[in-house]
Amino acid sequence: MQVQEVIHNIETLPRLHEKNDLSYIKKVLAFLDNPQDKVKTIHITGTNGKGSTSYYLSNLIKKAGCKTGLFVSPYVERFNERIQLNNEQISDSDLIKGYNAISNAVTELKKADPKFNLVTFEFETALAFWYFSYKKCDYAVIEVGIGGQHDKTNVITPEVSIITTVGLDHEKIIGPTIEDIAREKSGVIKPRVPVVLGNVPDSVLDILIDKAKKESASVYLLGKDFVVSDQKNIVYQDQDEKMIFDKRPRSESYDLAVAYRVFKLLHLSLSPKKVQEALNNTQIPGRFDVIQKKPLIILDGAHNIQAITQLLNYVHELPAKKYKFLVGMMKDKDLKEVLALFNPQDQLYLTRIDYPRAAKWEDFKDAIKQKAIYDEDYKKLFDQLVNELQDDEVLVVTGSFYLVGALLNYWRHR
Repeated sequence: MQVQEVIHNIETLPRLHEKNDLSYIKKVLAFLDNPQDKVKTIHITGTNGKGSTSYYLSNLIKKAGCKTGLFVSPYVERFNERIQLNNEQISDSDLIKGYNAISNAVTELKKADPKFNLVTFEFETALAFWYFSYKKCDYAVIEVGIGGQHDKTNVITPEVSIITTVGLDHEKIIGPTIEDIAREKSGVIKPRVPVVLGNVPDSVLDILIDKAKKESASVYLLGKDFVVSDQKNIVYQDQDEKMIFDKRPRSESYDLAVAYRVFKLLHLSLSPKKVQEALNNTQIPGRFDVIQKKPLIILDGAHNIQAITQLLNYVHELPAKKYKFLVGMMKDKDLKEVLALFNPQDQLYLTRIDYPRAAKWEDFKDAIKQKAIYDEDYKKLFDQLVNELQDDEVLVVTGSFYLVGALLNYWRHR
């Protein structure tokens, strides 16, 4: 079996079960002798910042000399990116081997229950746990797919739990209110396992604090137990130390600070210089990704209100004569609300990739259509914008990781 066939088989599995629980993945993991229990894990949820925090933290743990697994979603450029070991993507041969192991488990379980099957994310999660156990990882950083309580990764008892932030996204699945979303994300808080909270809105902070108290989980809160500022540099400080890191966008400074606070809870040995090297050299795929400096071109997978707001705040602080945005979004996102965040002087270009969920021209409101230019061919529109871009202008590609991933691939092979 070829790796592309394996990936196709995984990605064409059903997306949802009739009931939203963890019984299916628990049965498969039990059949595999519970690989998730054989590796120390850190569990990360949050509306935004999960991926950045995961990369920062895994780089710190790796720098400390530990064999470190990383499970993230979605991938930006290729499927193998989702499962990593020491910053190296899972090989095609191991991906096929893991696929066969999970498929065999499903086949055997079908003998007792012919209707038994896994959905895509369950298969991917089981594959990640199998791989980390197979490779005898010391630690694995596990990013949830959606939510927390009912997420398919929520079968672990981690060393530390993380909630980066809480905002509106996936309201139809884990909402509709921000309070509902906070309660769902609080599901990663486990009995007597410390939890680190990032830039969480005050309106829902009590929900998370109350859950932590109920579980006797100690809480480390950004802005209270540790602080971060971003001026000429990022300055992290807690009661024990002060650290200075290279300048990054404000939202990234939150994620960096959370990752470092979690790392300190693991009590791994790493000098301040090595900590700085690990964090300063971390590049998160598709997140504030500068692919050209002059003229400046940035790719960022921001795809909800909170993430777009953070991106725009950062971009509009850059010295530029014009700000151009190439945006492609999924139609199940808050299109009207997100696109209303752009300034009137921003030049807005809309496009789509060949994907069933990708928004088409008719999905946008008339008010947006009046101020935006649309082209169905994202490569053609991107080329046009790049060729026309002046040295004192900025081009930002955003709206979805699907578009960002497609254009990263296109840019590197054009």
